Amino acid sequence: MLVLAALAGCAEGNRPDEQAVAPQAAPPPPPPPPPPPVNLAGRWKLSAEGGGACFVNFASPAGAIQGTIAPEGGCPGNFFTSRKWTFEHGMLIVRDHKGEPLAQFAVGGERLDGQATNGKRVSLSR
Repeated sequence: MLVLAALAGCAEGNRPDEQAVAPQAAPPPPPPPPPPPVNLAGRWKLSAEGGGACFVNFASPAGAIQGTIAPEGGCPGNFFTSRKWTFEHGMLIVRDHKGEPLAQFAVGGERLDGQATNGKRVSLSR
């Protein structure tokens, strides 16, 4: 009889509704994307395949992943509409006044090579 009473007492303490359920912690937020490996701020020469070039001015705070562009005039193709740049997935993306991409550039040193959305090769150099 004593054994049954002891077993009944143990069984009562193990009910699932009485066990404490630990709340799950939210996963940590992802780290912010890294900034470009080169400081983009300043004046750059934009050159397009087949001729045509102009100067554009990139502006952004240090370490930013996006900023503005001010073309100086005479830019080839639609690059006169350049207004914004973003750094995404290791690529510099130049966008027009509507936010549409105009070109993507591989970021490396003082010269950035890329391709415009019309398929032509483009480059940026200091």
